[in-house]
Amino acid sequence: MKNWFKENSTHLIIVAIFILLVIFYFTPLWQGKALAQQDVVQALGSQKEIFDYKEKDGHAPEWTNSMFGGMPTYQIWYEHASNVTTYFNRAIKMVFPLPADVILIYLLGAYFLLSVLRVRPWLAAVGAVAITFSSYNFIYIEAGHVNKAYAIAYMAPIIGAIILCYRGNRLWGSVLLAVFLSLEIRTNHIQMTYYLLIATLVLVGFELYYAIRDKKLPKFAQATALQLAAAVIAVLVNASVLFPTYEYSKLTIRGKANIVKVEDGAKDSGLDRQYAYAWSQGVGENITFLIPNAYGGKSQGVLAKESNVVKFFTGLGVPEVQAVQFAQNLPTYWGEKQFTSGPWYFGAGIFFLFVLGIIIVKDRLKWWILATSALIVLLALGRHFPLVSDLFFDYVPLYNNFRAVESILVIVSILIPLLAILAVQELLNRAQEIPKLDKKVLYTFIGVGGFCLLVALLPDLFLNFKSSNHSELVAGLGQQLGDTNLGQQLGSALVKDRAALASADAWRSLFIVALIFASVWGLYKKKVTSTVFVAILGIVTLVDLWSVDKRYLNHKSFMEESLTKRPIQEKEVDQLIRMDKDPSYRVLDLTTNAFSDAHASYFHKNLGGYHAAKLMRFQEILEHQFNGAINEDVLDMFNVRYIMTKDPSNGSERIQRRSTAAGNAWFVEKVTFVRDNAQEMQAISSFDPLKEAFVHEEFRNKINAGRLGQPGNATISLVSYHPDTLKYEYSAPHDAFAVFSEVYYEKGWKAYIDGEEVPILRADYILRALQLPGGNHTVEFIFAPSTMRISNVVSLIASIVLVVGLIAVVWCTNRKRHPKKA
Repeated sequence: MKNWFKENSTHLIIVAIFILLVIFYFTPLWQGKALAQQDVVQALGSQKEIFDYKEKDGHAPEWTNSMFGGMPTYQIWYEHASNVTTYFNRAIKMVFPLPADVILIYLLGAYFLLSVLRVRPWLAAVGAVAITFSSYNFIYIEAGHVNKAYAIAYMAPIIGAIILCYRGNRLWGSVLLAVFLSLEIRTNHIQMTYYLLIATLVLVGFELYYAIRDKKLPKFAQATALQLAAAVIAVLVNASVLFPTYEYSKLTIRGKANIVKVEDGAKDSGLDRQYAYAWSQGVGENITFLIPNAYGGKSQGVLAKESNVVKFFTGLGVPEVQAVQFAQNLPTYWGEKQFTSGPWYFGAGIFFLFVLGIIIVKDRLKWWILATSALIVLLALGRHFPLVSDLFFDYVPLYNNFRAVESILVIVSILIPLLAILAVQELLNRAQEIPKLDKKVLYTFIGVGGFCLLVALLPDLFLNFKSSNHSELVAGLGQQLGDTNLGQQLGSALVKDRAALASADAWRSLFIVALIFASVWGLYKKKVTSTVFVAILGIVTLVDLWSVDKRYLNHKSFMEESLTKRPIQEKEVDQLIRMDKDPSYRVLDLTTNAFSDAHASYFHKNLGGYHAAKLMRFQEILEHQFNGAINEDVLDMFNVRYIMTKDPSNGSERIQRRSTAAGNAWFVEKVTFVRDNAQEMQAISSFDPLKEAFVHEEFRNKINAGRLGQPGNATISLVSYHPDTLKYEYSAPHDAFAVFSEVYYEKGWKAYIDGEEVPILRADYILRALQLPGGNHTVEFIFAPSTMRISNVVSLIASIVLVVGLIAVVWCTNRKRHPKKA
């Protein structure tokens, strides 16, 4: 044991330093505070009903009525108790609370990748810092994209395991790949995993080329086969994550449309192109890789009292405090995204070394890094470079299921620091052997540093600091100020401030680049030792990235933990609605963007909500029935009893009780069959849901229309409510057709009449319906998806295989190192 500590002392010290970095960056966590994240607040709203019933029943329901009329809970929150990675996540959270745990995983994973590449430990630690402290890793955390952050954190060790399998120990490489990929998939952020797949497929392609060139195909085939086996195990470990998600996704906005938009050439499956490309990286915005505030930083909250905008307002006699408040609300970001939380910044010194690495690195990995980086940057451009993006969107499987294409740059945030560190490794190992190194270093400095200098001195030469809607912005400012001329003056002051931000950060980047250049030059001239050089690089990189990250995730991002546990405060209108004790009715909150906000879901069964994967049928109803005006008939069929509104004159909120809400279930007088989805959608544009139901032709053979009579004095009522178990009692003189104000979802819901299963029909485009026999009977809907039950068993078996396999590899390795003496 003593020898083990001695052999690994450097690694242990580095891990200790990583832990200290995490502790110091997230000091508020250890002071009883927690992050106040908007997306986390939304998640609390959407999960409230789930956790209420989990506390009551001891397990979470698999369906919730808290959003969009109803949806599976495993797309919102699910425990995945049969998945071994669940317990790893719990263990690390017990020691390091969110988001400290994420950053520690980033650091350790990146360190593992660089160690696999045999980078010197202390240099590998610097590289881990460079990869981890890339700006968007912290921006995603601040915004509350926690699952995305976890998914990104596991990317580096997965790449490391693949490289280890091809270049080193195939057994350890494959088993670690299974472990890391299992953790990656468990984050349930398929988009990030998909982007990683693109990068790794390119890597495998390069490895195949080298295997053919070097006549090592058998070894390549063995390594690839082991990795495929590892990937299969990782997928099966996460069966309860992947299989239900895949089943659900086919019925969501990421699946096939039910009503094809032929008129605008839209695809009949996947996301709408315009929606998917909404957050595309601007071509010029890539300058932020080197100069963070070149495009103004985040959308708002950047300008301080020294800004031209504040001076403009104070010049009009506005108090400075109020002037700063006005300035904080103006958009300093001037790119083409709707808004942004910050730039993609990888470190000025790191970017300088990356460019140098393109010139001097001999490792064949360089070509994978460059090829992948080029592809990723082009894909991130989205609508700004459709030649490549459209090719992937139209022809590459599943690519059109993901939005915000700029997020693919997370791959580049790993690759740029990776090549930068490989460049330093080259300098440390063979600086004197690289031909004309002095010129290569000097020319790189002139190129990168000279560009920073030009932006610092002449920012207008490269950038215009005006977005395409600048004239509309100025016109709006003129309206607010009541003077068009003042609006133009304010717009000019804002442009000056944007230029000043770019210039200031260009000087900052120039200084950092100059420091790293001087250090490299000193190393080459043997004026600086390798130890001192790595120390300088580590300190400069950490200070550079740390200070930029603090612009977005800092002490202001935290609040008292007690406030984060219930950040959604109950309002008077919520209290008034909750006085209604009926077991189930819905609420529509028009005080906010109803279908992009889950606040109301915290207290009510909300027709709106917040989720990236709404059911396609629900989305189509929004597009056809709530576009421009709200269809009251559709609100009736969804049993929307209360609408929350806001008085625009004074901001006061009030509720409207809708007497026409159809209730939980009702019998209709007439069933009308429609030939297709478009006709069914048109039919519910104006109808009385209590009198007539529209049913798609596909269900005709499941209805015995000859037995249906007028409902007369028939009655039906909900007598027991549970999110995934609904019980009704009814009385009818003869067969009748009942419509239920519940979302139709065929992948798990079953209906029973007095314990005997009957087929569930779909009516009014999205609701459940049943043909009920006459008499007094009980109807029960139970949600018990077989996919979830089966996948949980598969996940458990695969988890056992993974754990046993890991133990076996550890045992075999230990036996080889310490063979028994004869």
